Amino acid sequence: MSRIAYVNGRYLPLRDATVNIEDRGYQFSDGVYEVCEVRGGQLVDERRHIERLTRSLAELHIAMPLTPLALGVVLRETVRRNRVRWGIVYLQISRGVSRRDHAFPPPGTAPSVVVTARNLDFAKAEQLASEGVAVITVPDNRWERVDIKSVSLLPNVLAKQAAREAGAREAWFVDNQGRVTEGSSSNAWIITRDGKLVTRQADHAILRGITRTVVVDVATAQGLELEERAFTVEEAQGAREAFLTSASQIVIPVVQIDGRPVGNGAPGLVATALRRDFHRYAELT
Repeated sequence: MSRIAYVNGRYLPLRDATVNIEDRGYQFSDGVYEVCEVRGGQLVDERRHIERLTRSLAELHIAMPLTPLALGVVLRETVRRNRVRWGIVYLQISRGVSRRDHAFPPPGTAPSVVVTARNLDFAKAEQLASEGVAVITVPDNRWERVDIKSVSLLPNVLAKQAAREAGAREAWFVDNQGRVTEGSSSNAWIITRDGKLVTRQADHAILRGITRTVVVDVATAQGLELEERAFTVEEAQGAREAFLTSASQIVIPVVQIDGRPVGNGAPGLVATALRRDFHRYAELT
């Protein structure tokens, strides 16, 4: 079955789904995006994703092209047409099509909207979680507003590629004070030796992950003590556990950082329990 994409009001076969060469998303990375988990054909935390999307658009002064209700209809229809049971739906909104000029286009320029959806390998994801992953650290060379979910992701791409070339799954960005900010496509967490759950505070230095938000709820329900603060690479390497979170991976234990094992070098009990209980606290629609 050919995959189907939604592009500016039309559902099209992926091979025919195109945007104008002067779309500002292509020319300037002038746009935002969201990735929402699909579980059993349902959207996970749609409301939270739309709220974050609305904030990102507002920060960049891009008009919301559809109402949240209409956007939800498009997301679910794209999932349905692609027969996605377990996977992701991707939404991107750019400032629209206009003659190439750094300044904003004329008032009334319509934003471009693209939605795609695809299945993921559920069994592979479960195996990954059961084995844990390795991460490397790289200098954080991104702009200062990564709290906006912009499509400007070149530093993230280079970091992810560096991780793959090193035989790792993810790269954690480290600021100029030696503190971990987040992963190239995930939020970073540790469990300290005395059992505290630690993740960086949601300021302009990280993206406030939707999965991160739900994991905080799960941790609270499990009685874990949470500290939202920065932690160093050395603290992470000496932690009892470490893990990462994202919409496509949920909770994945980290068993190695820059070649050094974390804890006993195997997935920890806390990360495993957070992954197990995650969907009890997420919203499915």
